[in-house]
Amino acid sequence: MIRSALLLALLSAIPLSHAAPDLSTVAERSQFQKTGRYDEVIALCSAFQKAYPKQVRCIEFGRTPEGRPMQALVVTRTGAMTAQAAAARAIPVVLVQGGIHAGEIDGKDAGFLALREVLENRAAPGALDKQVLLFVPVFNVDGHERFKQWNRPNQRGPVEMGWRTTGQNFNLNRDYAKADSIEMQAMLALVNAWDPLVYVDLHVTDGAKFEHDISIQVEPVHSADAEFRKAGLALRSGVLADIAKLGSLPQPFYMSFAEDDNPASGFADGVSDPRFSTGYFALRNRICMLVETHSWKDYPTRVRITRNSVVSVLDQVAQHGKAWQTVAREADARAARLGGTELPLTYKATDKVRMIDFRGYAYTRTPSDVSGALMTRYDETKPQIWTVPLRDEILPDVMATAPKAGYIVPAAHAAMVARKLGQHGISYRTLGAAQPTADVETFRAEKVTYAPASLESHQRVTLQGAWKTEPRALEKGALFVPVAQAKARLVIALFEPAGPDSLVQWGMFNTAFERKEYMEDYVAEDVAREMMAADPALAAAFKAKVDSDPAFAKNPHARLEFFARRHASYDERLNLYPVLRTAVAP
Repeated sequence: MIRSALLLALLSAIPLSHAAPDLSTVAERSQFQKTGRYDEVIALCSAFQKAYPKQVRCIEFGRTPEGRPMQALVVTRTGAMTAQAAAARAIPVVLVQGGIHAGEIDGKDAGFLALREVLENRAAPGALDKQVLLFVPVFNVDGHERFKQWNRPNQRGPVEMGWRTTGQNFNLNRDYAKADSIEMQAMLALVNAWDPLVYVDLHVTDGAKFEHDISIQVEPVHSADAEFRKAGLALRSGVLADIAKLGSLPQPFYMSFAEDDNPASGFADGVSDPRFSTGYFALRNRICMLVETHSWKDYPTRVRITRNSVVSVLDQVAQHGKAWQTVAREADARAARLGGTELPLTYKATDKVRMIDFRGYAYTRTPSDVSGALMTRYDETKPQIWTVPLRDEILPDVMATAPKAGYIVPAAHAAMVARKLGQHGISYRTLGAAQPTADVETFRAEKVTYAPASLESHQRVTLQGAWKTEPRALEKGALFVPVAQAKARLVIALFEPAGPDSLVQWGMFNTAFERKEYMEDYVAEDVAREMMAADPALAAAFKAKVDSDPAFAKNPHARLEFFARRHASYDERLNLYPVLRTAVAP
């Protein structure tokens, strides 16, 4: 009895800090009815490191605009706890990201659950011996803390959740290419440092009601390097098979109807633009997997199948990561040889249709007495097989021919563009001396169309025009961005005017298309007469246009503009896209 009493006294005297850390989540303790606040992420990050000091490191990789730490867990049994160590030993890295849309928070709770089970070897046994896992529980931290009920009205659970966008109202899954947000800049710095082979982006859909519970989309499968697509397809196939064995009903396409609210319209697959994660990482010759659990499944179900997906990725990379890593490096080498070749900027589904059986519910489509619109109503007590069309033949759409050498950014725009290139880890060099003349290609817009409303803080612009060869002077301080680099596809996507996420389409060069100098009408009147007196052919051309074009003849401004455009005072840079292309490195 004395010994027992002494032992109990000694045990009670041990500080609580020596007790095993609690690695469970608010979600688990509430039977997955709730999710925790961000202070839980901070506590768990520290607790996992304490519980597994040789396998887990908790790191801060950025600060949000509202001052919150952006935390990640580095998890491995390889001993490679730094990016430098992982690179030196060529260990595959997987980055799993939750909460980019912080109302869709399945990934945070599923990730912590999977992480604990993998560390305990109850899931994906041995997987951490062959890879490094970077787990970012919440990407959109400020949005996560805009926390309340009904932030996701098209979703079943948890009771409260965060908000879709950041504190600055950026949608982070529209920001990969332009990288406006502080959060995205921090994420890209993390990506540049660790160079993950696989990037896993965890989401929850909106949409209709049906039995399927998850979609798994991977690129490259339809896009980017043709040979590297085999690795993307292998990952997608492996994960689909793994989670199907565990009871899921997955699909390899985003389950949004081709026609809004009409199940009979079926589905169309596609490739996302570079503003999205899956569109972006394929341009870096890395694999991205988009996980979309179905919003009308309850939260416990969604967390379970997200956990299953994360575990499957770790299993697949443990088995195939080294081989995929080799193929990725080969894709890097091929990308550096893209100069002068034609390649896609966008993709689209063709009109080729195949019919599929899709597990939905009985439904009716009747006019609503509230909205007056035709509305679909589902009966979830009556499962029903829908035979619907699927368009999943994906082919290139908008094409571009890459310059043989690269792009030149004039000195006036060099600072802004250099920041963007640095954010993406793209190589460039600064010209140390001026070049009085160089044969380059220029793009002058024949038509400029501005979007009617702001999108993600920008007024987007589309240009109609073409590249043409002409001599231009190159200034000291201009940037040369070579195509001969591993990220060539991303370089081309950022600089080609037809690219949907090019810097110019995001409005970063809009001043180039704004007229700032002009000729007063009374001056133009005198100038027009002087020009016609000096050039009879010009006078004849003017008269012919007046006689043949009634609209022109009735438009005083257009008549004077006819001469202003031909006068030496006219701004020859107006509508000239500032970026040049070159076939020879300066």
